[in-house]
Amino acid sequence: MRIFLFICLLLASCNSKEDKEKYNHKLYRSVNNKDTAVLDIHINDKRFYGRYEISHYGTGKDSGDVRGDLRGDTLRGDYHYISFGGNWKRVPIAILQKNEKLYLGKGVIGTYFNLPCFVPEVPIDYSNSEFIFEKIEKE
Repeated sequence: MRIFLFICLLLASCNSKEDKEKYNHKLYRSVNNKDTAVLDIHINDKRFYGRYEISHYGTGKDSGDVRGDLRGDTLRGDYHYISFGGNWKRVPIAILQKNEKLYLGKGVIGTYFNLPCFVPEVPIDYSNSEFIFEKIEKE
């Protein structure tokens, strides 16, 4: 019985390492008026993580980490960043994948167990995205 348990644990640990190698690295950029956003993510069929930076023309930038889950054609997670004012913030993020582009969603933000999240009763709007990301080649 102990040998069986050991083999199961060994196989599980090997599989978890294998999953980490299956992430695809993608780099996206979007320009809205004079503001520029760069999304540098690693994504597989279930999860994503990476860096997200928004340069606000003339005022500074927001820079931090994104992470979350892939649900169908939508990336849902959070953005933990330091704002151009110097404070750490955490906000929910939703991005729709459509026609080789990524559309940043807007929604009503509430809190659940003291963490910010989109209010489930209000649909997320992707039709008037602040940023529409296009894939770029790695620089």
